[in-house]
Amino acid sequence: MYRPKVTSNALAFIVSAYFVLLTNFSFWSKGLTYFQGHTVQLAFFVVGLYLLLTAILTLFTMKYVIKPVFIAAILISAVASYYVDTFGILIDRDMIQNVFLTTPSEAKHLITFDMLAHIVVFGLIPSLLVVWVRVTHRNVLAKAAWNTLVITPCLLAVVAILMANYSTYASTIRAHNDLIDSFNPSAPIVATAKFVQRQMKVRDIVAQPLGTDARAGANLANAPHKVVTVFVVGETARAANFSMIGYDRDTNPELAARKAIAFSHVTSCGTATAVSVPCMFSVYPREHYSEAKARATQNLTDVLTHAGINVSWFDNDTGSMRVAENIPYEFLPNTDDKRFCKGGECHDDILVDRLKRQLDDVKGNAVIILHELGSHGPAYYERYPKKFQIFKPACETVQFADCTHQEIVNSYDNTILYTDHVLSEVIDLLKERNDMETSMIYVSDHGESLGENGLYLHGAPYFMAPDFQTHVPLVAWFSDGYRRAMGLDVDCVAGRRDAPLSHDNMFHTLLGMMDVVTSVYDPKLDAFAACRQLSPNITMSAADGRAS
Repeated sequence: MYRPKVTSNALAFIVSAYFVLLTNFSFWSKGLTYFQGHTVQLAFFVVGLYLLLTAILTLFTMKYVIKPVFIAAILISAVASYYVDTFGILIDRDMIQNVFLTTPSEAKHLITFDMLAHIVVFGLIPSLLVVWVRVTHRNVLAKAAWNTLVITPCLLAVVAILMANYSTYASTIRAHNDLIDSFNPSAPIVATAKFVQRQMKVRDIVAQPLGTDARAGANLANAPHKVVTVFVVGETARAANFSMIGYDRDTNPELAARKAIAFSHVTSCGTATAVSVPCMFSVYPREHYSEAKARATQNLTDVLTHAGINVSWFDNDTGSMRVAENIPYEFLPNTDDKRFCKGGECHDDILVDRLKRQLDDVKGNAVIILHELGSHGPAYYERYPKKFQIFKPACETVQFADCTHQEIVNSYDNTILYTDHVLSEVIDLLKERNDMETSMIYVSDHGESLGENGLYLHGAPYFMAPDFQTHVPLVAWFSDGYRRAMGLDVDCVAGRRDAPLSHDNMFHTLLGMMDVVTSVYDPKLDAFAACRQLSPNITMSAADGRAS
């Protein structure tokens, strides 16, 4: 069979050109925008990237190494370019973390015909061409010499280009960090290396005790019944589509009827579950938060437990992100309850069903955490039972290119309508319990882009994330018994609905809601602290750190 011959160095030049020209459409689009008015500098910038990539590929032109490395890079670029071009995402370290945390049921929604076709055209066929050609190799000394003759001029040219255009490149890249993070195959490879490096650093970290001085405050200790708070951690709900926060569609009819309080200016800690969930349970504010710090310190669930409060976690999403390691935990999709589940995923009514049984079993004061599947995309249409498909026509495919923007919004709005129903069912269960003083608080982990400015889904780097991905809903409800027992002025809470809040407030607000006294509590970060009344037998003390 005929197989054309090509030298290893020539193949490096060809594959590098392939990457620059055919797997970087998003990079080109951004480059033309960011370098507007600087066409010459853009041209030299691309030439510099081409030469740098060629120099790097030349390092892997050894026999038995060149084809596996080049094919791997081609396939990585094909997969990455599909998601970058289709959803407008960036592949950074946190996005790689999301990939590793993706469950099989989530992954099936991301593997589509369009994606497979893209990989065949831009990944499989070029890889087969690399396999097909016969690569000729020189002896070791000659190869080293030729590689040096290729790499050295390439790197010198790159340096010359940078020096000649430094001011333009420095200002542009500083203002638009996403440009380099859009370039294939370097972006996904570098992001993966950074992810692995971070995991190596944190894998052996042991959490140190936090809030071991925690105890029940006077209001909690003297409550006539056990105090139970349900903390619902939402998924992918954005504030912009909550009617209680100003959306023009009625997506929250049931919560409004129950006089729940929605807060309008709440920002998330991250744009992905793997960041936001451990962050909101951490004592650290977003600006000081890191995965290493979170792993090195116990979290909110531990502090509540130190105070003698029973904490449990029921999950219908992708896990607790290590938050629930020290408390009872149930992953509800494993039950495969046919009433709620299909194909490894469950509607969030399964959480309500489990909560009903848990309330019957509660012994003493408790915090029950429900982790929703919520509005997780791209399969919005599978997040709600058919009877909640009120906004029509809804997009009923994960291939957004087959739907209009309005159809995508309709299916997403139906998920919010269903979340409204689930939260209202939680409230109704809590209302029925005359043997408990009950409350509920809900906050989404992050928001979602629905095609605005070409962005879909979530996970954008925080520095460039649109408000749609970081502006999230927070909803609270308190029973009459809870208000009396905990000295809470609900009119005061409602009056703060427009106060600026964030995930930074969740750690301290939950401690306050359960009247936990501890040195790690900060009343300035408790969203409701100013609305609690003092009982006559309670005094302020510096040791307590707050009034209970």
